[in-house]
Amino acid sequence: MFVVTVEFLSKPEHREAFMEAMTQQAQHSLEREGSCLQFDVCRDPKNPDRVFLYEIYSDEAVFQAHLKSSHFLAFNEATTNWVAGKSVETWNRVFSG
Repeated sequence: MFVVTVEFLSKPEHREAFMEAMTQQAQHSLEREGSCLQFDVCRDPKNPDRVFLYEIYSDEAVFQAHLKSSHFLAFNEATTNWVAGKSVETWNRVFSG
């Protein structure tokens, strides 16, 4: 399995709009991409502008296709100016309990 973690720092004035778009993006990924197996959206309880994503795809090629999907491209275009920072990491899942 291919795991992607993303940490966003939203701009405070766009916090709620970003969260709405982010949760919609997660729902679309799960509904429209059969190989998107998990898409968790988490918010830091001490800093509501800090958002963490945990995504699981069947493999890296599927994730690369996700990045070209119309729903991802629309989300990215709509939210780019709402984000103060973004960090992306990828992982290979070795074990799940």
